[in-house]
Amino acid sequence: MNIPSPFSGDDATFDDYDAFGPESIPEPGRYIADHDVLTGREHLAFHRLTRELFDERGVYDMTFGYNLARLNLDVRHPDAGYRYAREHGTTDGPDAGDRRVLIAEFTPTTEFCPQSTTLAKGSFRAWNGLADRHEYDLVRVRVDEIHHKSAVINEQLRDHEARYLESGTLPDQRGGAAGGEAGVPDEAGYAEGPETPF
Repeated sequence: MNIPSPFSGDDATFDDYDAFGPESIPEPGRYIADHDVLTGREHLAFHRLTRELFDERGVYDMTFGYNLARLNLDVRHPDAGYRYAREHGTTDGPDAGDRRVLIAEFTPTTEFCPQSTTLAKGSFRAWNGLADRHEYDLVRVRVDEIHHKSAVINEQLRDHEARYLESGTLPDQRGGAAGGEAGVPDEAGYAEGPETPF
C-alpha cells in the first residue's frame, strides 16, 4: 500500500527506532508475562520486521495516521503498543510440541479504543500471512485486559487461530469494497460492523 511510513526517528515525539526503551513501551501483561519476553536486540529485530509487514499489509492506526508499529515509539503513549514473547508449553494441535509460537500482546492507547478489533486482526493476518518472513509457525495476538472488550476480541482471535491451524489459510481473505489488496484490513474486508472506525 502506498501509505506514508514516517519512521525517520528525528521527531522529538518519537523514540529512536533502533533503541530499546522499556520505559516507553507497555509492561508485559498476563498473556506474555509467564513466557520468554523479548527484550533488547530481539525485541528490536522483531519489531523492525513488524514495521515492514504492517507496511505491506496496511496495518495503520487511522487515529494517528501511521503504521501501527510506530505506536511503540510514540512518547505520548508510553504504555501502548506491542510486546512479544516466545511461548513455551504450546498445547493446541497434533504437532503442538514442535510448533514455534510467538505471542504478540497489544495494549491500546485507551480502554475504549474503537480500532482495537481491526488492528489486532490486521496484525494477526500480517504476521501469519507473511510467515515465511520470520521464524515462527504461529504468531498469536492478544489484546491486553485494559480494553473493555478484550475478552470478546481475544475470543475472536482464538477462533482465527483455530481456523488458521486447521486449514493453513487465513480466515476472511477478502479485499475491501473498493477492490483493495487481498488481506489488507479495511472496513469491508473485516465486516466488523459499527465498531470498525474506517
